Amino acid sequence: MKKVGFLAAVVGLGVVLLPWALPAGPGSSLDAAGLLQSGSWLMGAAVVFLGGLLTAMTPCVYPLIPITVSVFGARKAESRGKAMLLTGAYVVGMGVVFSALGVAAAKTGQAFGTVLGSPVVVTVLAAFLLALATSMFGAFELALPSSLQTRLNSVGGAGVGGAFLMGSASGFLAAPCTGPVLTALLAYVATSQSTALGAGLLFIYALGIGVPFFLIGAFTVQLPKGGVWMEWVKSLLGITLVALAALYLKDAFAPAREALADLGNHVGQLPGAWLAGALALVGVAVGAVHRSFKEGTREFLLKGVGVAVVVAALLLRVGALNASHRTGELAVRLGLAAPPTAPELVWDLEWAQTEGASAETFDAVLTRARSEGKPVMIDFFAEWCAACKELDRFTYVAPPVIEESTRFVNVKVNATNDGEAIESLYQRYGVQGLPAVVFISGTGEVREEPRITGFLEAQQFLAEMRKVR
Repeated sequence: MKKVGFLAAVVGLGVVLLPWALPAGPGSSLDAAGLLQSGSWLMGAAVVFLGGLLTAMTPCVYPLIPITVSVFGARKAESRGKAMLLTGAYVVGMGVVFSALGVAAAKTGQAFGTVLGSPVVVTVLAAFLLALATSMFGAFELALPSSLQTRLNSVGGAGVGGAFLMGSASGFLAAPCTGPVLTALLAYVATSQSTALGAGLLFIYALGIGVPFFLIGAFTVQLPKGGVWMEWVKSLLGITLVALAALYLKDAFAPAREALADLGNHVGQLPGAWLAGALALVGVAVGAVHRSFKEGTREFLLKGVGVAVVVAALLLRVGALNASHRTGELAVRLGLAAPPTAPELVWDLEWAQTEGASAETFDAVLTRARSEGKPVMIDFFAEWCAACKELDRFTYVAPPVIEESTRFVNVKVNATNDGEAIESLYQRYGVQGLPAVVFISGTGEVREEPRITGFLEAQQFLAEMRKVR
């Protein structure tokens, strides 16, 4: 029980502290398109590869690295050569998907990653993640038909085809963190009108993402595989997969997204973080990790409750992470905290794709800004976009940025749900990836420079804002 208590404490603290340490991923400073335009092909390709490698360290990708490598069998391979073949098939599968999505984005002008705005696509991906989680929990032996077991095992087995298929799915899962590097690159591909160039560059990008997968899959074949600790690790990975599936579904369905956002705003950033940590500790202590679904009804129920509590804790942590204030509305109502007094960035218009949505309201705000001689800042974001959340969390709350924003008309475009009106705005302003911050001068001229296509810290963002008059 001491081991379980220690693990519960570690998981609880990890839930509290780890999200604050997560990187935002590569930023717009990696200008591969500029290098390609100047004829520096080798350096441009190297920067594209580096962008992929940095993307692999973002929250969209790195939780999947040990999970996927373990599931598709590279670490179970009988030789290092077989492990390298399986991992290589995984990376190639990811590369094929990236190439196809990249070329489609460049040719159609649709932002890379908006595929995750489709409820159908997200539901399929969530089901895929849940199937993998079921495999991690060892639940195939409980009630699933033998035909379904065989199919799922072929996906998560040691075959080259299974590795390729999982790599293809991971290409979609990585999309939320790809915008900052790929935005300028896709614009360059669209200008060149070269399908082969677009496919090749996106494949190189995917190879960069695949480096950690390849290293772990190819060089950890000799890790010990037996013992209770491995079952505990598999349970932790299964919980992570369930939470990822829930988060993807949350981003695709507005009611769930709004409910989690409201919960986060009620509990606040700091109280929500510690409450989520406490819930995770309780869930692990109850049996989320050390109990088994295969050891009788009591064990099954305790493990199921534990898993549900830990997943709920992870969802609460995400909601609290994106809360608008450090202390939540609930603490203020209970008299435990004072109402927030710090200034906030005011959005003059928050526009979203809804049924019957049009650009009339949007254009009316721009007309008013031009008549008043005020510049406009337009922030394109989506719920599935990791770097967009970083802008909201760190940049737009900085006092210097807030102060500078008062001379702008500020417009926030929610591009989570795709549609004709959103695509029209993408085409009008040349948006190829998210996040994208477009500036319009006081005379109504859309500025090509500055243009922000990734996460920038407050001081860098402020410097860009000051260029617009």
